[in-house]
Amino acid sequence: MTTFQDLYPSGSLFFAPMEGITEEPYRKALYKLSPDWDFYCTDFLRVPTQGAYKDEKLIAHYGKDVLRNASLKKKTCYQVLTTIKAQTEDHIKRLNDLGFHHLDLNLGCPSKKVNSHKGGAYLLSNHQELKEVIESIRKNFQGIFTVKIRVGYRDDQNFDELIKLINSLGVDAITIHGRTRDQMYDGRARWDYIGRAVEISDVPIIGNGDVWTLDDIDQMFKVTGCYGIMLGRGALKTPWMASWYKDYKRGKLRTDETSLLMERKNYIDTYFDYLEDEYSSLKDERGLLKRFKAFSRYLFDDFENGAEIKSDCLRSESLPEFKKHLSLLH
Repeated sequence: MTTFQDLYPSGSLFFAPMEGITEEPYRKALYKLSPDWDFYCTDFLRVPTQGAYKDEKLIAHYGKDVLRNASLKKKTCYQVLTTIKAQTEDHIKRLNDLGFHHLDLNLGCPSKKVNSHKGGAYLLSNHQELKEVIESIRKNFQGIFTVKIRVGYRDDQNFDELIKLINSLGVDAITIHGRTRDQMYDGRARWDYIGRAVEISDVPIIGNGDVWTLDDIDQMFKVTGCYGIMLGRGALKTPWMASWYKDYKRGKLRTDETSLLMERKNYIDTYFDYLEDEYSSLKDERGLLKRFKAFSRYLFDDFENGAEIKSDCLRSESLPEFKKHLSLLH
């Protein structure tokens, strides 16, 4: 049986699942742009409390084209978000029967709406419900099963207990974002919690939080001893970071600021070309423009005129206008 370590060797880089971002066309474009990522993931599928999704919806969320691409499928995880009252057992059994090989449970979403329905990071505050949800998934899913958490809900007082509990329930790896739910994305992520989890966990720990640069990746590995690193906002800023990092480790990337800016400009052009190609079936310019704006929120941060270009792109009222502002990078 394939293990987590078989799929993702030590030192792997993971592109984080993100709601409204990592849908199938985005992941296909990303794979073309930077196939060096070791892991891609769906955004979360919210398991319903009543009724059931048809198999067609479960497959579409993952992506039919991804299923046909053996190399991309091997790297692609299916993320779910569920609660104690949801139809978890039924949907997990069906995801298992449909042949998905890696399932991740979202235990980090800080959304008030999600948490008010007792999903996402809320479960970190109720260990009995957390235990029941994880046990239900582990019982009904035969493949690799991982969880993505924060260090706590309101606070971090039960962090060690949380890590030990999750270890005891048969998960294959834990991704840790170094903030509590109440911190949202404020302040600096606490990497020391990731290091602490490495000390007390029997399963691999994936570090996450405030990883923006090549040096940040090196430092997180060094400081925490984590098995791998997941990038979220940092990956939106540099979607090709995995390729950069591997070239950097091989000594094939010039890392002075001028060279990296030139590389960034070239990658950004290719990035949007691939995105437009993969979203061509959308046939909805307004929908594509909305997505392009979402994909742009961190892209321009390193450029001298980046704030101005970002502002102009976000105010664009048409796709041609967006592209016009984008061309000002050159």
